[in-house]
Amino acid sequence: SYMKRPWCLVLFLMWSSVDGDVSYSFQEEMQRGSVIGNIAKDLGLDLNKLSGTRLLCELDTASGSLLISQRIDREELCAQATVCILQYQLLLEDPLQAYSLVLDIADINDNSPAFAADEIKLDLVESTVLGRRFPLESAHDPDLGINSVHEYKLSPNDHFALEMNTQINGNVYPELVLKKPLDREAQAEHVLKINGIDGGRPARSGTASIYIRVLDANDNVPVFSQRVYKVSVLENSAIGTVIATLNATDLDEGVYGEITYSFSHLSDKTGGVIEIDPITGEVRVGGLIDYEEAIKHELDVQAKDGGGQASHCKLIIDVIDVNDNKPVIEIKSASANVAEDARPGTMVALVNVYDLDTGSSGRIACTISDNAPFKFMSEVKNYYMLVTDGVLDQELQPEYNITITATDAGLPSLTRVKVLTIVVTDINDNAPTFTQRVYDANIPENQPVGTFVMKVTADDIDKGSNAKISYQISRDANSESSSFLTINSETGELFTSRLFDYEQSAHFQIRVTAHDGGSPPLSNTCTVNIFIRDQNDNAPVVLYPVQTAGFIAEDMVPFEAPRGYLVTKVVAVDADSGHNAWLSYRIIKATQPNLFMVGTHTGEIRTMRALGEHNEPKHTVLVLVADNGHESLSTTATVSLVIGDGLPVLSELFEFADVSQDSNSITLYLIIALAAVSSLLILLIGGVFYFKLCRRGFSYRSPSANLPVFPTTYCPPGFTDFSHCGTLLKDDRFDSFLTTGSWRGDFRFSSNTDTDTLKQRSAAYQKSTLRRTSTDRATLKVRAGALHPLVNSGILNRLFFVVFLFFPCWLCCRFTQFMRRELPKLECICFGDDIQILVFYSVLLVVLWPKQTICPTSVTIRHHLSSNEEPMVVCTVKVLLWMVAMHGFG
Repeated sequence: SYMKRPWCLVLFLMWSSVDGDVSYSFQEEMQRGSVIGNIAKDLGLDLNKLSGTRLLCELDTASGSLLISQRIDREELCAQATVCILQYQLLLEDPLQAYSLVLDIADINDNSPAFAADEIKLDLVESTVLGRRFPLESAHDPDLGINSVHEYKLSPNDHFALEMNTQINGNVYPELVLKKPLDREAQAEHVLKINGIDGGRPARSGTASIYIRVLDANDNVPVFSQRVYKVSVLENSAIGTVIATLNATDLDEGVYGEITYSFSHLSDKTGGVIEIDPITGEVRVGGLIDYEEAIKHELDVQAKDGGGQASHCKLIIDVIDVNDNKPVIEIKSASANVAEDARPGTMVALVNVYDLDTGSSGRIACTISDNAPFKFMSEVKNYYMLVTDGVLDQELQPEYNITITATDAGLPSLTRVKVLTIVVTDINDNAPTFTQRVYDANIPENQPVGTFVMKVTADDIDKGSNAKISYQISRDANSESSSFLTINSETGELFTSRLFDYEQSAHFQIRVTAHDGGSPPLSNTCTVNIFIRDQNDNAPVVLYPVQTAGFIAEDMVPFEAPRGYLVTKVVAVDADSGHNAWLSYRIIKATQPNLFMVGTHTGEIRTMRALGEHNEPKHTVLVLVADNGHESLSTTATVSLVIGDGLPVLSELFEFADVSQDSNSITLYLIIALAAVSSLLILLIGGVFYFKLCRRGFSYRSPSANLPVFPTTYCPPGFTDFSHCGTLLKDDRFDSFLTTGSWRGDFRFSSNTDTDTLKQRSAAYQKSTLRRTSTDRATLKVRAGALHPLVNSGILNRLFFVVFLFFPCWLCCRFTQFMRRELPKLECICFGDDIQILVFYSVLLVVLWPKQTICPTSVTIRHHLSSNEEPMVVCTVKVLLWMVAMHGFG
């Protein structure tokens, strides 16, 4: 048969490609696996990019051909449509591309004509006139064109002939024509066969039987008021809605005048949707009317009377579309992922948006949310390309939820919303970052190999393997310090790979590099400074006298050497540093005790007394040299001394030193300092009580004109003269100076003060004030007598400055000099000379002293004792305690 010759398919296969669209034409009912066309060849595509299966068709990835995967029936897909076209979208990923594929299905003669009923029954009266026509239902053939019903044939008989007639719409139907009068008595029933034959090659046919029963006379046939009825109905109309009412009349009476209505033929799409009342002729909605299923229904209506005579009319029902379908949003791309380095305009997804409605209800406006760096582009109707419209950063936002909104133009409009998730794939665009650019670590020397030093940490804001960090030490060809440490490549922990010696290297530097796992990998570098801490691992080494096996150099001592004479000096060094290198010397063994002594910090060996005749001529002194480490290390030096007569005594080597004074000098100075400070404190407390007694016995508003007048420079800006005696005049001719000499200097006052003028101003102001206030103020009763001499004189000022400023400073200077002489290696003594120490304590005293007592005059003292502020005693004690604490810390 035709279907068993697949090679013939090539004769009916055509393709064309225009602007990215590919069209193929092929016949229906082709066998599965038949080739429709080679897409890869026609579009010039790579076979490796083709994959996938679609309904009815599939792609052969090996050859690039489009194959038939299921039975294709044109009549089932397109019904009676003149053109049957299937449209597909061919999507290619990486990069994402879209092609339109159009399949035109050609009809073949695969269906035979079929009558609506296998038996057609007609009742004819015997009086039927010759030439009377009786319309018959036409045979239905789903095929189109030449493959549809082409002709009808009637079985041979004597009374009837078959003729063709054409309806208004062009449809051809058969009519049975009476050629010979009927005689019921001669033959009451006639059985005929009618064949419907199509025009295919080979032709197909369908047969129906016609049973004609001869009746008595029924002269009139039903007549419709119209040959064609045209009506319309809204889709989704309720069941039972009346669409139209048909009307046919028959002039006969009785049973011959009773008319029944029916549909001659109903298609599959019309069956169950439209129904007719056989008595009234009302056409009603019997099911769901959907405009998208059928936009028009054409029905053949038959009106038959009781005598069997019938007539036909055409009923055309137009379905009016309403906006009852929301837009449809389909995502055509397989995945919606985009790399974060994608350039603007990169296609991310292909979206198909359509509406089953027509007209304005089918016009769609499609938008996306504005808060995302994407936009829609449309080059093909109803297809939108989602492309990037900005820079993407996976670290800032790893994914986007794009809201796609499709709205039609119907009234009211319908909207459909769909959320598309766009995943931003990470690329290695961020290098690791160390938490610190420079790391500092301290490690004691002599630590074993593998000792933990520190941990460096780097972060990478990328994801996945791009954020996996490995550490390594950067190798430097010019330096071997990179091999001093090892690093854990995963954690960044540094460990020692050798023993460190502070004396060889106190500091070294390495660089650590962090690599991520991206391709290509990115890296970053930090600097690690390693500082070696000194440990007391070196014992002192004696340089002099030279200690060799079997020989020790002898030092000569003059017989006339006095007490404190420098005999020799033990010179030793320690390879350590800091406190570990501070050396102390001590005699542990001597030939004759109490004859020689050694300086604790200098190593100088001196005589403790004058030499006598009873002393041995040779002496051996064993000196212990110890360092100042936590676990002290020591060595011994053997000093050989020979007393020689006649040797000269050098004066520069003489220094008297009392042993008891040397051993207890520090304690003595501390006791003296404490006693001096305590004495000053007692003196200060006694002075305060004395001034309080003076305050009770003397009035400070004496009418005498001999009150002291102080220049304004002595007073703080906020000081007010509450005495109203005019003693605090604003005069700028008074200055005070400090000498620029040594610590022995004292305060001196300028001599340009006009004393007479001050006295005159004070007396005049005083008299006027007393006269104004004599009438309304009682005279203050005071005990007769003048002010205390210490208050009127400047001795108190100088006494305070000498006692409370210079004497403590001088005492501190002497103490500092002693400490520097006795402890020459004490690093915390930082003052250079007496002047620096004096300035330091002077500034300290000025800062801590209350502002009202910067100039300790009698008025300020009086103001202090009479005010509610902090007593001067407390302030002075604070200053002294602070000074003692500073020296104690040093």
